[in-house]
Amino acid sequence: MKRTILTLLTATFFAVLTLGAQDNSRKQEKDTLYFKASQMPDAVVFLPAPPSDSSLLMKYDISRYEWGKTLRDTPRGELAKLHATTKIPEMCRLFSESFGLEISKEKTPAIYRLIKKSIKTIRLGATGPKQAYMRKRPFVVYGEKTITPKWDKDLAGTGSYPSGHSIRGWGMALLLSEINPAAQNALLSYGFEWGESRVIGGYHWQSDVDASRVLASACYARLHTSADFLKDMQAAREEFQRLSAEQGK
Repeated sequence: MKRTILTLLTATFFAVLTLGAQDNSRKQEKDTLYFKASQMPDAVVFLPAPPSDSSLLMKYDISRYEWGKTLRDTPRGELAKLHATTKIPEMCRLFSESFGLEISKEKTPAIYRLIKKSIKTIRLGATGPKQAYMRKRPFVVYGEKTITPKWDKDLAGTGSYPSGHSIRGWGMALLLSEINPAAQNALLSYGFEWGESRVIGGYHWQSDVDASRVLASACYARLHTSADFLKDMQAAREEFQRLSAEQGK
C-alpha cells in the first residue's frame, strides 16, 4: 500500500514538473516572439521560386555577384563586413546614426525590447522558403570565398533564398521608421544598403535580397495584428519622444 502511494506521489510530482516546464516554455516563447513561424506569411505561396539557371534573372544575378566582388576591397566592402552580424546589440549600434539616437538595452530599454522581439519574429518568415528551395549560395556555386571566410563552412549548407540578413535589415528599417518617422529616408536607405551588403559579400544572389524585402514587409504588416506588438510599439515611441525631448534641452 505504502509503495502504491509513493508511486502515485512520484508520478504526480513529475507530472507537475512537466506541466510547469511546458508553461515556462510557452511563456518564454511569448516573451521572445510575437508569432510562431506557422503564423507568419508563407513566402512559398505568395513569392515566385528562385530564378532558373537559364533565365534572364539568373544572368542578372550573376552580373550582380561579379559587381559585388569589385567592391570588397573598398570602404563599401568594409561596411558589408559589419552588416554580416545577426546580433541585436550590434544591429542597434549600426542603425543608431540613421535613427538619430543611440539604441541599446541600457539607454533605450523599450525600443530595444521591441526590436529584439520584432526582428526575431520577422526572421521566421525565411524558414519555410529556405527549406523548400535550398538554393545554393553564389560562393558555393563558384567555389569561392565570401568577404568573411570564417563563416563560409557554416553557410555553405544553408539555403540562399531568401536572405535572412536582408529580412533583418529591412525589418529593422521599417521598425525604426515607425518609431521615428522623421528619419525614415535615412533609415530606409541604410536598410536597403544592408541587403546590398549580402550581394557584395558573396553570400546571396540579388534575387534573394529582392525577395527578402518583400517578405520582410509582409511579415512586418503581420506584426501589426498583435496586441502585444502594438503595446510595445507605443511604449517604444513614448520612450523615443521623451529621450528626444531631453536631448533637445
